Amino acid sequence: MPRVRSPKRGSRAFSPRKRAKNMNGRITHWPEANGAPGLLGFAGYKAGMTHAFVVEDRDRSPDFGKEMKNAATVIDAPPMTVVGVRAYEKTWDGLKALSEAWMDDLPVDVLRTVKTHGGAGQDRAFKRIEDRKDKIAQLRVITATQPRLTSVPKKKPDLMEIPVGGGTIEKQLEYAKELIGETIEISDVFNAGESIDVVGVTKGKGFQGPVKRWGIRILQHKSRKTRRGVASIGPWRPRRVMPGVPRAGQMGFHNRTEYNKRILLMGSDPERVTPPGGFNRYGMVKGNYLLVRGSVMGPAKRLIKLRKALRRPRYPSEAPQVTYVNNEFMRQVEDD
Repeated sequence: MPRVRSPKRGSRAFSPRKRAKNMNGRITHWPEANGAPGLLGFAGYKAGMTHAFVVEDRDRSPDFGKEMKNAATVIDAPPMTVVGVRAYEKTWDGLKALSEAWMDDLPVDVLRTVKTHGGAGQDRAFKRIEDRKDKIAQLRVITATQPRLTSVPKKKPDLMEIPVGGGTIEKQLEYAKELIGETIEISDVFNAGESIDVVGVTKGKGFQGPVKRWGIRILQHKSRKTRRGVASIGPWRPRRVMPGVPRAGQMGFHNRTEYNKRILLMGSDPERVTPPGGFNRYGMVKGNYLLVRGSVMGPAKRLIKLRKALRRPRYPSEAPQVTYVNNEFMRQVEDD
């Protein structure tokens, strides 16, 4: 007997399911900011997961005022170095790089990543940007991570462009000019209790069949030719396979964005969140860290990009009351 209800397998919202171009994730949109100039993002490395007891502070929740157990992800967020400034102009085909300025004495690790960074000096490059400030639509700073301060076994830093939001272009230029060559910390961009967006690349699982990739039903043992496949891939006409038919292909290693992930805790005392011996497949958290509610995409050691929230937050903006964070030795279970 056929089943009365047969829902669609999987979601077509993420199609085509192909590999990400960059392992570090890609941010295609940034929020608008008001007030004084400031940075709209940061970056860190995923360390592992734990759990924490947090007092529920949503007044409309039935558990308001009670201690609730929440899964949490620890992100190692060492300071980032501002190595350059890049100006963009708006064209019919989107944003286009207008001009850029790099710091005079780039760190050795950054030079291994950036082969050429323009011939003009820092002051001359900024003068060139100021002469074209009427054409500037967006101003971004080029930041470099410091993996030597983490347990990630690599020396080359990861570069990230972070827009400067708020204020006029003139104020943003002054802010970026003061920032170049300096180091910024996670506390300069985000606060505890704030809702942020997390961007990264999920775990790669390679080429998989339709049962694992889409969750379709395994056919009975009397089925012809195949059991772990689709019984009918479409009608006679039109004579093509429709996009919604579950087929084999790449699974995982996709660029994903998760919205409104709340920051439960921020600090520079890693002993509070690090288990004895360090996290599984990562090691010890050595400096600034971020405790985010829920899971975060990707395996340990993967770069995670953080962005100011685009959507209206679901939680209060005040810092939550964290009563307990588990830092005992445990097998870390990571999310896809």
